[in-house]
Amino acid sequence: MGRAALTLFPPSSPINNIVSGPEKHIQVVSISYFVAILCICIIVGHLLEKNRWVNESIIAILIGFISGTLILLMNKGTSSLILRFNEELFFIYLLPPIIFNAGFQVKKKQFFHNFLPIMFFGVVGVFISAAIISAGSWWLFPKVGFTGLEPQDYFALGVIFSSTDTVCTLQVLHQDETPLLYSLVFGEGVVNDATSVVLFNAIQKLDVSHLNGWTAAHILLDFLYLFSTSTVLGVVAGLLTAFATKTLYFGRHSTEREIALMVLMAYLSYMLAELLNLSGILTVFFCGIVMSHYSWHNVSESSRIATRHAFASLSFIAETFIFIYVGMDALDIEKWKMTKPSFKTSFGIYCTILLLVLVGRAAFVFPLSALSNCMSVNAEGQSITFKHQIIIWWAGLMRGAVSIALAFHQFTSSGVTWSVVHATMITSTVIVVLFSTLVFGFFTKPLINCLLPHQARDNRHKSGLSSPKEDLALPLLNFEESATANIDRAKTSISLLLERPVRTIHFYWRKFDDSYMRPIFGGPR
Repeated sequence: MGRAALTLFPPSSPINNIVSGPEKHIQVVSISYFVAILCICIIVGHLLEKNRWVNESIIAILIGFISGTLILLMNKGTSSLILRFNEELFFIYLLPPIIFNAGFQVKKKQFFHNFLPIMFFGVVGVFISAAIISAGSWWLFPKVGFTGLEPQDYFALGVIFSSTDTVCTLQVLHQDETPLLYSLVFGEGVVNDATSVVLFNAIQKLDVSHLNGWTAAHILLDFLYLFSTSTVLGVVAGLLTAFATKTLYFGRHSTEREIALMVLMAYLSYMLAELLNLSGILTVFFCGIVMSHYSWHNVSESSRIATRHAFASLSFIAETFIFIYVGMDALDIEKWKMTKPSFKTSFGIYCTILLLVLVGRAAFVFPLSALSNCMSVNAEGQSITFKHQIIIWWAGLMRGAVSIALAFHQFTSSGVTWSVVHATMITSTVIVVLFSTLVFGFFTKPLINCLLPHQARDNRHKSGLSSPKEDLALPLLNFEESATANIDRAKTSISLLLERPVRTIHFYWRKFDDSYMRPIFGGPR
């Protein structure tokens, strides 16, 4: 595990003169400046809270850009950064709290109620989008005069630019007014992040020297293996934490112990997944879901409040840190000096990536929405309208933290790249993230207000799940009844499963959860 390279200001920088002493403590000065910028970002975000044209991501990027400009001027054009770190800083320290909080804060009832379309968008959609972006960049990059990428780089690019950032859209949507739309956008966002990282890890194991017809099958099999094993590990870690908090009841003596146990077990699950070459991101995501379903209800009231705010705060700081760095990195002179392509070629790369993102997003949102409507019309009586589909398509056009993390992982070493081609891809990723977040983000509110006027928004959808009228009981077969009665019971259950798959599975899970899981692992009383 590599150490973050906390270097920055050149020895001749006037900023270093602030600190006296033989060692000058350059790292302390660098970290202090970055923390101060984080504080400024939080204050500015609070002052602009009511302005829905901008969100925390846009604010952080703009402040990072302004700070980078000032530092660049103070360093006489030599550096715009305060900290330089390797890609492992993203995956070991920054992404885990973001993904864990997404799983911990997810509205489980809405999430699993709309599980089918969320999985379509968050899993199948990533494969479709990644395939289109990879193939499109492989075909179009040479036409704009850019060459030098390896096959694995093209595959990685597809995943890098398939990872979405839906924060801006979620800040404009209201969960009470558009619960279905909010659930789909939020659910896809968190599943998309986890899927992108898992697929990226599968591509890293790909042997590009033997590309053939089985390559796609190998990627899919590796993905399924990583997805399933990582999920199981996250669930097991969450259940162990729930069992410990329920049986030991730490809150009798110290709320700090139960909070610390939840934090450490979540992080331990992530590290174990990494040690086993699994997906730590997916593991910690499902660990968060299980902890919020069981462990959170086993701790004291004060610990419940503390954990909610603590996890959300850590996630907020990590996301803000990343976006500030993106703003600063846009002015990284070293990368721009290494970027040799002409302005025409660079502009062609940016436009190509943005075009492929638009096309790749549309290629799965509209067809999969139609498929979801066909499969769920009997089950739920609801459909994803065309206006909803446009908003879902738009919500996934913005790129953010995961795209930056994966790009640094693929094209840099310890935050530095000496390859002209790789430096071009890093700067292209930063430009695309900046453009998509700022431009698409600014137009999110007017688009939603145009498509969904406030007075016309759907308020009919209820968050609760209505149970089937039939009294379905577990087990499906009752040995105290006759064979004929058991056959009729099985027929009824199978019929309900085929007609209303999501609702029926959820109903059976709730009965199983109430009867067997909660007595052991705890849960809402």
